[in-house]
Amino acid sequence: MKKTLVAAVAISALFAGGAAMAQDDAGHLSYNIAVTSNYVWRGVTQTDNNAALQGGIDYSKGMFYAGAWASNVDFPYGDGNADTELDLYMGLTPSAGDFHFDFGAIAYTYPSSGGDVISELKAAVNHPMGKGTIGAAMYLDAETLEDPYYEVNASYPLTDKWSVSGALGNYEMYGYTTKNIGFTYAINDTLGLDLRWADASKQPSTFAATIKASF
Repeated sequence: MKKTLVAAVAISALFAGGAAMAQDDAGHLSYNIAVTSNYVWRGVTQTDNNAALQGGIDYSKGMFYAGAWASNVDFPYGDGNADTELDLYMGLTPSAGDFHFDFGAIAYTYPSSGGDVISELKAAVNHPMGKGTIGAAMYLDAETLEDPYYEVNASYPLTDKWSVSGALGNYEMYGYTTKNIGFTYAINDTLGLDLRWADASKQPSTFAATIKASF
């Protein structure tokens, strides 16, 4: 797993270069910060059903994007030494007609746990569905190219402020299915509230309330 640290460093370097370019109006730089009652990833709590403080920074220019995102973690399984997750990612977002694609790479790092890195490749697509969208995504271990996680997802605006979204997925590595559904409320142009129920077979169902600010 540690050999993917090289990829993470490369992503970080590209992102740093992108941020500098953004200062010259050659791209777009954005930030986000969130507080959630439960950090849930693919239907499973990453904070032992406790709260998390999260934040990220993103750079985009044309089809290219890169970014970093962090959260506290407290795994109810596996390595008990990890208390922070730092994700680094990059990719391209081409379009063909009304089909919008996302091809990228993600490095999940845990600095407090010996520098372990897990890396994935991503391929996703979405398409308009009336006022909403429908899509699909697949994530593949970058080292083994086996045991993918894949899902179908959809979102739809209910009013100017409220929208509903959900996903149904399958994680072949661990042999379980996932599903989630939730409602998002746009408090203003910057602030949003998300209320979401999630479930992974063989795991207890979870609920999370998240408030997120984007700049």
